[in-house]
Amino acid sequence: MTEHTVTVDENAPAVVRLTTTIHAPLHVVWALHTAIDSWATWNPDIDRARLDGPLAAGASFRWLTHGLDITSTVRELVPGVRIVWGGPAAGIDGVHVWTFQESAGVVTVHTEESWSGAPVEARPVELTAALRASLESWLGHLKAEAERR
Repeated sequence: MTEHTVTVDENAPAVVRLTTTIHAPLHVVWALHTAIDSWATWNPDIDRARLDGPLAAGASFRWLTHGLDITSTVRELVPGVRIVWGGPAAGIDGVHVWTFQESAGVVTVHTEESWSGAPVEARPVELTAALRASLESWLGHLKAEAERR
């Protein structure tokens, strides 16, 4: 990684970091995670997702999750290693960093996300808990689907 790597907002009222291991090849985990248009087929928390154009830094995608209609922009993409996206939704500005590392046939997926904005400042404990639950669920669905394949 370079020193210009995009990171979460460390000063945000809500920052969550989680890691899981997935017993599947990296190419399977990466393909599953970055096929944005297919998210709703394996992640029941996502109602729909649509990438505008090819997956690349600067590309946007719209997705509906937990009643939030979100437009995210890919801020950084290192194929097979790292993807960062972010954007505003319902007054919350999110930055989401995902990293992937394979060792001995096991992929370690690390996710960290920050939420800032007035809604989070008003209810930091509640929204940090909601963010944590959402990321735990996402990682669980990603693990289950990748290992199933």
